[in-house]
Parts: sequence; structure tokens; C-alpha cells
Amino acid sequence: MGALLISREVESRWGPELSSAAPDRRRVVWSPDGVEGDPGTVEIVFFSYDLFPDRTLDFLKLAVRCPELRWLHTFSAGVDDPFFRGLLKRGIRLSTSSGAQAAPIAQTVMLYLLAHSRDLRGWLHDQAEHAWRPRPIRDLQGLRLGVLGMGPIGLEVARLGQAFGMEALGFRRAPRGDEPCPTHPLGELAASLPFLDYAVLALPLADETRHIIDARALARMKPDAFLVNVGRGELVDEPALVDALESGRLAGAALDVFAHEPLPPESPLWDSPGVLVTPHSSGTSPGNAVRAFRIFADNLQRYDCSEPLRNEVVRR
Repeated sequence: MGALLISREVESRWGPELSSAAPDRRRVVWSPDGVEGDPGTVEIVFFSYDLFPDRTLDFLKLAVRCPELRWLHTFSAGVDDPFFRGLLKRGIRLSTSSGAQAAPIAQTVMLYLLAHSRDLRGWLHDQAEHAWRPRPIRDLQGLRLGVLGMGPIGLEVARLGQAFGMEALGFRRAPRGDEPCPTHPLGELAASLPFLDYAVLALPLADETRHIIDARALARMKPDAFLVNVGRGELVDEPALVDALESGRLAGAALDVFAHEPLPPESPLWDSPGVLVTPHSSGTSPGNAVRAFRIFADNLQRYDCSEPLRNEVVRR
């Protein structure tokens, strides 16, 4: 039985749980100071939160050199990077901790929606000026919330939107019929855009989703609509978005992800009307690492029992 490659942090925090989940597997432990164990025996790799971003390159360089590697599990949900595609082409199984960040990201989405509907930026500006200026607010209840992508994040966004009294509509490649709200194929998005008050992007990046919000899609949206992107930056044609915002054809946007990160200081998105920029941190939470490890530990037991893995990525 091949060994498991993990970081020193994972060994320190969850060594006993790994021993319980896979008692017959040896562990190879990586740290910046060196490697304990023989990488030549590694069959499984757990790419964990503590390695990202500063130690990612060194750890993954070691992982891909392991000659017996058969399966890599990553803490992240997104695996559109060429590195992961390369693993799949080599026949290495790949799984993710998709869902670990769903709750904090969905809660941040509701923060964006509340901030926009209450004009929080205006209140903060008035406070800074010591100005007493009552402002009208917009009710969220009764508004139509479009959720593009019905993975764990999208499902939680839809659930919270409904809890606020919003009418949620889901969009995904192939609706399954068990979603918590009416859900349509992505191909029907264009027809629905004119009726959405808020559109939340929680899609993975793929050929069919790149620039899914482009100039044509933005032109179909209502002038008082609001766009949220917590998926991938390249889901949105950013120059087209800037044009729509600055021309008043879109009320605003909350953006946590961008085509180029960090967002360059010269990007017009920083100062575009009605835009809230956050630094790819909508899902940052101290509980993420724990949730991601729990999914991996469950998958480790599944792997050793030859059972289907949770969140396994299928090569397309």
C-alpha cells in the first residue's frame, strides 16, 4: 500500500485522524526544511490549505515527481489551472474539497446584496462627513435572484436568497431536478437575464462559461440590475462590464475574482460606479481548513475501500 504525502501542518493537526482513517498507510511529510519519508513510495497526495499560496510550487513540484502517484486531493474547489489538467491527462485521479467554502462565500454574497440594496457605501460616506442624510432602501424580498452555477456555493446562495424572501432561479449545464429552486439549462440564460434583479456567478471556468457575461449579456440585463462574481474572473468580460457600469446600463457589481489577480492598481474596476471590490476573499474563514480536511479524510477511506470519491473531477 503506497504512502500518503502531506504537509507538516496536516501531520501536526490531524495525524491521529489520518491514522484512524488509513491505519495501514505510511505518511511522507513535507516541510520547507525537507521531506520525512521516501517520495518514491507516495501513492496519494493531499494538497492542503496551509500550503497556499507561498508553498504551493515547492510542494506540487515534489508531488508530480512521485513515480507511484495515483490520486491527488486538493483543498480548492476550482481545478481549471493547467496543472490539474496535466494530472488528469497522466491518468492521475483528482478530487476536491468543493463545498468547504460554500457557507462563508454564500454569506458574503448576501453581504454584497444587502450592501447594495441598503446603499451601505452611501451611509459610510455620510458618516465620514458627519452628515445626517436618510437614504431609501430597497427590499430584497420579492426580487429575482439568478444563480449561475448550482454547485455547493450556488445551492447555498439560492437557499439564503430564499430565506430573505427572494425568488431564486438556478442555471446549470444540466439541471438534475433536485435543486431547491426552479433551475434552467445555461442555454436559457439569455432569455432570463432581462428579468433578473441580481445575478450571481458561481460557475467553474470552462470553454462554455468563459465570458458568459459579455457585452451582449450585459445589454440584456436591466439598468437597475446588480452583478456578483464569486466564481472565476474570466466568467466576465471585464472591459464590457466597465463600459456598462460607466454608461449607466448596469447599477453595480460586487467582484471577488478577476481575470488578473491581484487586481492591477490601474484597473478601472477600482473606481467604476457602484462596484465593490474584494480581494478574492469571499470564502476566507478559519473553518475552511477543517472542512476541507474532513472531505479528504472521508475520501481517503472511500479510496481504500474502492468506493466512489466525493467531488472527483472527470476528464472531459
